[in-house]
Amino acid sequence: MKLTVTMFVSADGVAQGPGGPEEDRSDGFARGGWVVPLLDEETGRFIDETFSQVDAFLLGRNTYEIFAASWPNSTDPDDPIANALNTLPKHVASTTLTDPKWNNTTVLEGDVPAAVAELKKRPGRELQVHGSIRLVDTLYEHDLVDEYRFMTFPVIVGQGLRLFARGGPDTKLDLVESRITSSGIVITVYRPAGRPDYGVAEVE
Repeated sequence: MKLTVTMFVSADGVAQGPGGPEEDRSDGFARGGWVVPLLDEETGRFIDETFSQVDAFLLGRNTYEIFAASWPNSTDPDDPIANALNTLPKHVASTTLTDPKWNNTTVLEGDVPAAVAELKKRPGRELQVHGSIRLVDTLYEHDLVDEYRFMTFPVIVGQGLRLFARGGPDTKLDLVESRITSSGIVITVYRPAGRPDYGVAEVE
């Protein structure tokens, strides 16, 4: 399976608590819900397109618990997001989750990068990561991501966990697709393309 990462990101790189004030208050974060006023139909269609390609999910503990608290309550068979999340396999990277209640959930224990590498060998279309900032950092550090899908919102949040904040290998990205929505959300799809080149800017 191809491992893809889909992420809401602010203009200043924040990826924490996009969906609501109570979604993630870790480290004193108090500005959750920053995507909600800007969501539009074009972004919704892109998200639906993304979920139409999934065969399994890979989630961090926090994102898994946020999803598990709400999506099982959505039983509309025509909702592509609810249908995928409620029926497809879900793999959770966690050292503390021991008894998940959401159906089709497996907890990845021990060496997470090695476990994810084995998951990628399984047949199927996409193993999708949504949110899960800390997990994405780990996957990035181990070159396990095949495609990044960023929805960059026109807002500076000013605090919160930022994507790729821990550092890691320098990585060149090839642009696969880009679009701008009516709300000013910039949707970009990238694929890692090895190490970047460096040069010197000169004035002629």
